[in-house]
Amino acid sequence: MKTPLLNISVFQKRLIPYLFCSLASLLSLLAGEPTRIELWPEGAPGSQDRRQEPEKTDRTNGACNVTNIHAPSITSYLPKPEKATGTAILIAPGGGHRMLCLGHEGDALAEWFAEQGIAAFVLRYRLAKEEGSKYTVDEHAMADTRRALRLVRSRASDWKINPDRIGILGFSAGGELAALAAMESDAGDPTHKDSIERFSCQPNFQVLIYPGSSHRFTVSQGMPPAFIALGAKDRDDIALGMAQLYLKYKEVGVPCELHIYSNAGHGFGYRANATHAAAQWPKRLQEWLIDSKLLD
Repeated sequence: MKTPLLNISVFQKRLIPYLFCSLASLLSLLAGEPTRIELWPEGAPGSQDRRQEPEKTDRTNGACNVTNIHAPSITSYLPKPEKATGTAILIAPGGGHRMLCLGHEGDALAEWFAEQGIAAFVLRYRLAKEEGSKYTVDEHAMADTRRALRLVRSRASDWKINPDRIGILGFSAGGELAALAAMESDAGDPTHKDSIERFSCQPNFQVLIYPGSSHRFTVSQGMPPAFIALGAKDRDDIALGMAQLYLKYKEVGVPCELHIYSNAGHGFGYRANATHAAAQWPKRLQEWLIDSKLLD
């Protein structure tokens, strides 16, 4: 007797690739490998028609500068289970909204955080000032930032994260996004059909590393505590602007720690082998998180 052939429906055939993708993601998660996750599986609002366009990466002189981002995402760097502290940080790289500097302002730092037991997520957001771009900072880049915070919080249980210890860190243009996210957030819409939108997009702390557009920053009581680091030789809107911002935080009672490195300028980022004073800011951040009861 012949064994009857397995009857696979069209629906099942379409489902198989997704099952393999889900299995691959699960295996990567268990292995602790970086995993790329789109913020909107069906395409970001306003970018659906360009979702399939490939990103462009420039690795000239050891850099990793990415452009042409139309499918915003996060890349997860999870600590080993025995190291996990429950604290998480969303990293928004800089690049003047023209590109994303994913090397010294993204992936390298995320790897360092994971080694310290901190779950890190590198954000690829849409670029408002890239040549020919129709995106804006407030409508598109900020939508990506808030969506990323919601996504991380929605999967806090899966990633062994304390939902009350999710912060945002931004460099330069990414620092602008981090500050704006701390200024304006919401608790989520509990009735939304998209389950991710039901979660809060408020960061529990903010880390501003030489952030741009400081003239946009406002301060109010109840904002998340802030850690700020910059170089004294940076341009005035940062070197003076952030010192003035610190005083505003102080005035309204928002906890804030400010580090100004006298011999540093703009863009020092994080480089594992650097030995100058400004290169030590991640360690100062780690100490601040512990002092602030945001890291065990």
